[in-house]
Amino acid sequence: MSEHAPTPPGGTHTASHFLRQIIERDLLQGRLHGRRWAGTPGDGTHHARGNPDPAKVRLRFPPEPNGYLHVGHAKSIWINFGLARDYGGVCHMRFDDTNPEKEEQEYVDAILDAVRWLGWSWDAFGTQHLYYASHYFDFMYRAAEYLIETGHAYVDEQTPEQMRANRGTLTEPGVDSPFRHRPVEESLARFREMRAGRHPDGAMVLRAKIDMASPNINLRDPAIYRIKHATHHNTGDAWCIYPMYTYAHPIEDALENITHSICTLEFEDQRPFYDWLLERIVPILRAPQFERAKQLIDRIEQQGVEAGKEFALHCHNHAHKLGPNTEPERQMRALFQRWEHDRDTVLRDLPAFFALLKAHTHQFTPLLAASLDAYEAEIFQLPHQYEFARLNLTYVVTSKRKLKQLVDDGIVRGWDDPRMPTIVGLRRRGYTPGAIRLFCERTGVSKANGWIDYGVLEGALRDDLEGKAARAMAVLDPVKLKLTNWADVFGRADHREPCTAPVHPQRPELGQRQFSLGPELWIEREDFQEQPPKGYFRLFPGNKVRLKYGYVIECTGCEKDTDGRVTAVLATVVPDTKSGTPGADAVKVKGTITWVGAHEAVAAEIRLYDRLFADPHPDAGGKDFKAALNPDSLHTVTGYVEPSLAGAAADERFQFERHGYFVTDRLDHTAQRPVFNRIVGLKDRWVK
Repeated sequence: MSEHAPTPPGGTHTASHFLRQIIERDLLQGRLHGRRWAGTPGDGTHHARGNPDPAKVRLRFPPEPNGYLHVGHAKSIWINFGLARDYGGVCHMRFDDTNPEKEEQEYVDAILDAVRWLGWSWDAFGTQHLYYASHYFDFMYRAAEYLIETGHAYVDEQTPEQMRANRGTLTEPGVDSPFRHRPVEESLARFREMRAGRHPDGAMVLRAKIDMASPNINLRDPAIYRIKHATHHNTGDAWCIYPMYTYAHPIEDALENITHSICTLEFEDQRPFYDWLLERIVPILRAPQFERAKQLIDRIEQQGVEAGKEFALHCHNHAHKLGPNTEPERQMRALFQRWEHDRDTVLRDLPAFFALLKAHTHQFTPLLAASLDAYEAEIFQLPHQYEFARLNLTYVVTSKRKLKQLVDDGIVRGWDDPRMPTIVGLRRRGYTPGAIRLFCERTGVSKANGWIDYGVLEGALRDDLEGKAARAMAVLDPVKLKLTNWADVFGRADHREPCTAPVHPQRPELGQRQFSLGPELWIEREDFQEQPPKGYFRLFPGNKVRLKYGYVIECTGCEKDTDGRVTAVLATVVPDTKSGTPGADAVKVKGTITWVGAHEAVAAEIRLYDRLFADPHPDAGGKDFKAALNPDSLHTVTGYVEPSLAGAAADERFQFERHGYFVTDRLDHTAQRPVFNRIVGLKDRWVK
C-alpha cells in the first residue's frame, strides 16, 4: 500500500461509517492540529523536541503475541491500516506484550508475516513504526509510582479470593480493602519491594484508587501491576512485575501519539478507566501541555471576573471528573455544591476557586481535560478510545484459547490447518488478501453486534478469484474412459491428439495451456450412469457428450468387476467434432464433461475441506465448542490433474473446471505427490 497517497474519503470503494465520521470531524475542527512527532515514541517532553507530525492521524494495530491472528483480527487490521491510509496518516504495528507466560517469539513472527501478507505496511514517512509495549516498561513503572505519590494507587496484600469477594456485584458496591488507606510512603516502599523481586507471585498487587462504589465494576480499584517471576520474550529477566493490559494499553497509545484508539465493543466499559488513567498522569505524560494549561488558567483569571466566572462554571459542569480520594478534590466538590443553590456565590468563591485550582493543579487534570476544551481543543493531546462491533462469523470460533486447544489436542494439524479461521489457515485454504479485504468492506463497521454468515466470506473469495484464478481440469473420483475406436479414427493406437485451452477465458494475455487426448482418459465416476434419471445429460449408453476442449463421444457401455462395480466406461469418438475446428458443432449435445488423459495425468492428493464446525454458533451460550465439531470437515482423495499442474508453485490458485477453486499446498513437504486444498462451497456454476 502506498504510504503517501491516501484514497480520498468518500471514494467509490470506501464506504462511510461512524469511525470515518469521527476522524473527518476531528480533522475539520482542527482538533489534531499542533501535534509534534520526535520520530520515536515518548512522553510530551520528548515529542516537543520533534517536528510537526507529518501524519494527520495515528492509529495502531495492537495484538497480543499469544497466538496466531484470525479472521477477526483481519477486520481490525483493515479498519486501522485502511483509515490511516485514507486520511494521510500512519498505523503503528505494536505488540501488547505484557504477559510473559503466554507470549512467544513464534507468535510475533507469525503476526508480522500475516499483516504483510494481507497487504499492509507499518513503514510511513521514512520511519518503520514497529513497536512493543515492553519498550515502555520504564515509563509505565514511573507512572505507577506517580499514581502512588499523588494518592491514586496503593499496594494491596489481600489474597485474590478476598479481592474477588470484596469487589461487589452489579447491584452491590464493593468493600474497601484494609490496605486502601495505608500511607503513601508505605505503598511506595512495598511497590519498590515488588520491583526488586522480594515477594512471590500473587503476594500483592498495585491497584488504582478510584471508587469501590462505582456502578462500573471496572473502576472499583482495578489491579494495574502484578508480580510474575517469568522470562519475557523481549526483556528477558529484567522485570518480575508486569503491568496489566488495561493499564499498559492507554499509556502505549499516549507515548505513540495515537489519535484514535479503535477497539472492539467488549472494551467499551474499560473506556472510563482509559480516560481516568491518562488524565491522572498528565503532569508526567504531557509536561509541556500541563504547563500550557497552567498558563491558560492564569490568563483566564487575569481577564477579569466575568471570564473567571464563565470558566468556573465550565469546571462545575464537569464535576463528575472529580475523584473522591484526595482532599483538594473534596474541597472543590464542596464549592461546586454551593453553586448548585446560588449561582451568585460563584463570584464570591472565585478567589478560593482559583487558589485551590492553582495550588493543586496536578490533582485536577481530569477536570481540566474536559473544561479547558472550550478554550483550547485537546489541550493535553491525549488519545481517545472508540469501539466497534467485533466480527462474529457463523461456523467459526475466534477465541485464541479455544483455537490453541484445537491445536494442542491434535484436532487440527496446526495453526495453519486450512479448516482454522486463522490468517495462515485461510491462506492455505486458498483465500487471497484481496478476498479478505473485500469481505471486510462488505461487512462494514458498526456499533451493533450481529452475525455474518460464512457464505459472505466465501462469496468475497469467489468474486476476487473469478478474474484471477487460472483454469485447469482435474478428476477427483476417477474412472477409466476407453475410446474403443481410437485407432480407427486416428490411424494408430499410440496417437496423441493435441488440445489447447485458455489459461483464463477472459484474459487472453495469459496464454494457452497444452494437453492431449489419448485412447484412455480419466473422467469423474458420477459422469456415467447405466440407468440415468430424467434430465441427466452426461454419459449413458447411446448418449453423446462433448469432452471439454476435445471431441464429441458416444457412450456404448461399460466394464464391471465381479462385484458389479464399474471399472471402465466405453465410448467411441465421433470424427470431425473437435472443439475449435470447422464442423465441430455439426453434432449437437447437451452435456460436456471434464477429463484428463491417462497417459499424462499427474496423480495428486486432494484435500476436501468443509467447515470445522457443524453448528453455526459453536461456542454460543456456554456450549462445549468441541461437541459441535464437524466429523466430515476433511476428506482426502487421490485424483488426477492436468500435466501443467505438476509443478504448480506454492500459493497458486486454480479453478478446476468441474470442482471450483483449489490452492496448491507446498507447505506439506511430507506429501509424495502434489497436494491441492479444496475451497469447499465455491463450485463452478456451469456444470449441470
